[in-house]
Amino acid sequence: MFTYFALKYLHILGAAMLLGTGAGIAFFMLLAHRTGDAAIVAGVARIVVIADFAFTATAVVAQPVTGLLLTWTVGYSVFDGWILLSVLLYLVTGLFWLPVVWMQMRMRDLAVAAARECRPLPPDYHRLFRLWFACGFPAFAAVLAIFWLMIARPQFG
Repeated sequence: MFTYFALKYLHILGAAMLLGTGAGIAFFMLLAHRTGDAAIVAGVARIVVIADFAFTATAVVAQPVTGLLLTWTVGYSVFDGWILLSVLLYLVTGLFWLPVVWMQMRMRDLAVAAARECRPLPPDYHRLFRLWFACGFPAFAAVLAIFWLMIARPQFG
């Protein structure tokens, strides 16, 4: 019983970290962007990239591990509808998150260069920001849907 609760605790903690870090990163990047100040964007983007690697990446690895161990411990099948849909949504989230990490690093570098040279943020930064912002919606929606599936565990068919 201890193993089950330990795994469940770690799985919920990882899910909360994914949701919280994702929401926090989006919030801080948006507020920094709205200033239009390259130095502020550079500083916030530097921290955001670190947070994504330290927290989000850790949770990204932990979630499938704890999820599979929980499935095995409880005796569920990974082919149960709600689990399979959760896995598919998790993959969708990853398809948006991986390019977003690269975009954040590139936006950081562009902002650092602009701040160093006392220039405004370049058009490439603004293009990347719009794409970064657009990628956030489906990724965040998928994470929210996974939360619902984990709580409701609906039976399909």
